[in-house]
Amino acid sequence: VWQCGGSVEVLPCSRIAHIERAHKPYTEDLTAHVRRNALRVAEVWMDEFKSHVYMAWNIPQEDSGIDIGDISERKALRKKLQCKTFRWYLVSVYPEMRMYSDTVAYGVLQNSLKSDLCLDQGPDTENIPIMYICHGMTPQNVYYTSSQQLHVGVLSPTIDDDDNRCLVDVNSRPRLIECNYAKAKRMKLYWQFTQGGPIQNRKSKRCLELQENNENEFGFQLVLQKCTGQRWSITNVLRSLSS
Repeated sequence: VWQCGGSVEVLPCSRIAHIERAHKPYTEDLTAHVRRNALRVAEVWMDEFKSHVYMAWNIPQEDSGIDIGDISERKALRKKLQCKTFRWYLVSVYPEMRMYSDTVAYGVLQNSLKSDLCLDQGPDTENIPIMYICHGMTPQNVYYTSSQQLHVGVLSPTIDDDDNRCLVDVNSRPRLIECNYAKAKRMKLYWQFTQGGPIQNRKSKRCLELQENNENEFGFQLVLQKCTGQRWSITNVLRSLSS
């Protein structure tokens, strides 16, 4: 709408309602359809920012395996209408939207010692990351940035929110701390990581590793210790991971 010169108006005292059918003639799970439509929108309208949609759905940008259909007509319509870029939209219409263009890798994070477990944010009420059976949902979303931060869990959609949590070395224990707070307090939140290699804190030099613990639900816990050669891998790499 906005990119092509349109507008959305808010009418005072307007009423909006949705009356659901008693019987829905379509599948109850609309995830596949919503995901496909989201990718179509990204490919037609979002230019270099389309990566944010792929990251949100934890989908590889190359060879995603999802058939989004023919979008040539939609692209032709955008060209015919001389629509503005998505960058223009971000600057002129929605400057509050937070961008994650510094993300160099994303997906689930797995350790070679126990590849069926993934790094997980753990219970919402705590700030202790755990290892959990891989399911690929939001609590297991990991984003590695060009500044060597590891964001875990949901990402804030706007710049006004400060609830992104980063992996931090707190007194030799792995913790999830709000990123801006950790940065302001000069905490140990920067990690050296290469695909198929260790995850080592840049300041403490301790590595994030798995340790057997029979008291844990899946037999392992996350620890920070002297590096023993454990290897980590993340699902999708956008740019080279430099140590």
